[in-house]
Amino acid sequence: MNTVSIYSARVARLISVGLFCSIMIAGALTAQVPAVEADYYKIQTLPIPEGVVLEVGGLEILPDGQLGVSTRRGEVWLIKNPYMTGGVRPQFKRFAHGLHEALGLAYRDGAFYTSQRSELTRLRDNDGDGRADLYETVYSWPLEGNYHEYSFGPLIRDDGTMIVTLNLAWVGYGASLSKWRGWMLEITPDGKMTPMATGMRSPAGFGLDVDGEVFYGENQGDWIGSGYITHVETGDFVGNPAGLRWTDLPGSPLSLKPEDVPDSGLPMVEVAPDVPDLKPPAVWLPHTLMGVSTSDILADTTKGAFGPFAGQLFVGDQGQSRVMRVFLEKVNGVYQGAAFPFREGFSSGVLRIVWGKDGSMFVGMTSRGWGSTGPAPYGLQRLEWTGLMPFEVKSVEARSDGFELTFTKPVDRELASDLSSYHVTGFTYKYHSTYGSPITNRETTPVRGVQVSEDGYSARIVVDGLRKGYIHELKMTSLRSADGEPLLHDVAYYTLNEIPDGPRLELDAGQTESAAPMSAARAAVVQAKRVTTMPEDWTDGPDATITIGTQPGLRFDLPAFDVQAGTRLKLVFNNNDDMMHNLLVVQPGSADRVGEQAIALGLDEPDQHYVPDLDEVLFHTVLLEPETMEAIYFTVPDEPGEYSYVCSFPGHSFTMRGIMRVVGR
Repeated sequence: MNTVSIYSARVARLISVGLFCSIMIAGALTAQVPAVEADYYKIQTLPIPEGVVLEVGGLEILPDGQLGVSTRRGEVWLIKNPYMTGGVRPQFKRFAHGLHEALGLAYRDGAFYTSQRSELTRLRDNDGDGRADLYETVYSWPLEGNYHEYSFGPLIRDDGTMIVTLNLAWVGYGASLSKWRGWMLEITPDGKMTPMATGMRSPAGFGLDVDGEVFYGENQGDWIGSGYITHVETGDFVGNPAGLRWTDLPGSPLSLKPEDVPDSGLPMVEVAPDVPDLKPPAVWLPHTLMGVSTSDILADTTKGAFGPFAGQLFVGDQGQSRVMRVFLEKVNGVYQGAAFPFREGFSSGVLRIVWGKDGSMFVGMTSRGWGSTGPAPYGLQRLEWTGLMPFEVKSVEARSDGFELTFTKPVDRELASDLSSYHVTGFTYKYHSTYGSPITNRETTPVRGVQVSEDGYSARIVVDGLRKGYIHELKMTSLRSADGEPLLHDVAYYTLNEIPDGPRLELDAGQTESAAPMSAARAAVVQAKRVTTMPEDWTDGPDATITIGTQPGLRFDLPAFDVQAGTRLKLVFNNNDDMMHNLLVVQPGSADRVGEQAIALGLDEPDQHYVPDLDEVLFHTVLLEPETMEAIYFTVPDEPGEYSYVCSFPGHSFTMRGIMRVVGR
């Protein structure tokens, strides 16, 4: 795509926000206004009729182009003209109702299929009036009644076999209270069920790649250090041992039991050789860096209608209201690859994605009880490629001595040949029963050489210290295209399950620079913001004690409190939720900035407990595990005003807030 086209798009963007002023040439505009995701992929919101609560659980495109939507409220809707052709609003018609949380939708041979809490259901319209008149159980499974026993799917293979996944219950940890909870099941149209694989904790999303292989997405939790996607085959154990309690039942393809899985806290790559059938993820999605709540998986089968990423996977994230991109390759018979940011800014939590007839992507959303950065409780949007070519790292492939990057446009060869343009860091997570994991075993991987192709479309980097089974962060902040554009996204996370054979490049050694350490003075300021023992000069104790807990849906249980300026305050934060939280007291009006900077911390996030090093942060706790607490002591500011307290765990700060109202003495 030429510079004039990009210039025109950016002029339009400037005009639309009222900022265009006396910019004379495209080069100057390019320098002043960096490209953003919306220049290349625009979001269009579908209007939802008043009274329709479209908490999307499933999406499906019908042969005639209508969009089918199942909802958490137990309804199925048919939407005519979801593309809003000719500016005409979509038309909604309710096809079915009375279902129990329909968290998936598929269509085949004139019938809809959806997974309710306790069964896979077939819906037919026999009289042709556009409404289901036959609700037929294909296969049912038992329920204990726990709120966390979600059921997802189906995914229909070419042969008609359907795949569903069953969520674990939550009782302070993931538990398989009912038969086959934590499993992936195969079900034929006539209702014959075959257990396929287990180890799932919260398998909300799964899909087929372009070769028909099954991949599922997982969410952080117990035994799950971070979100990821995994290639699933019959007989696989993919991580969480709760579902292994059913392996002695007829039809189970595994014999492994929960007690066979060691709770050592070692990385999964070190545990897997001693645990038969344990399959590590194909691609990790580092927590908060690439999302916090993995959802749907969709292979790009649009043959270029959606841009330059044909054959790759798009992966939704519910908590951060975004869609990510994944490039896969197979090395030594094992899937691995790179995860990239792609498009954020959706109006609610992304749960389902599906291709439209025109190669655009429909995005179905919900956030009730599952907080998201998108502020709306639900929504339906459409993502469309504008036709402009973004400057991106298109793929990252493993080499025997490093990685080979390909680009969507020619790169500036001088910048791409500079070793300092690349920074590589390897890390992983603990494999243990604790909820989540800090980043562990982090090491810088020095870049020793670069070889750039003559056409500028690829660069091979040679690095020291590749580690099998580890995630490798590649940051490329200095790269520019041949015509001066910065990368739209300058980071990739490559999961290196196997190191391929092949020749090594003989290149001159290079060196990398480490970040400057924090000054002693700055470290003292940071430490003073978290005081966990009562100061010695508080001889008669604190003047007041405030206790704050949590509520479901990313809420503090105390939305506001009043306190006098200068009060010596003991603030107790009790994390009685099932996920990790912290509490930061920040300057008035700064909560949005603090939340945004917490997301931008990158690999330093866990070490800093998601607390950005900002003057606006006055006092804070550490990041607390579920069912733990911490007390901090501080003197309330002298300046009256409304001081926010927020959880800065990425994605939480937009809803998890309260107000400390400071009044004069």
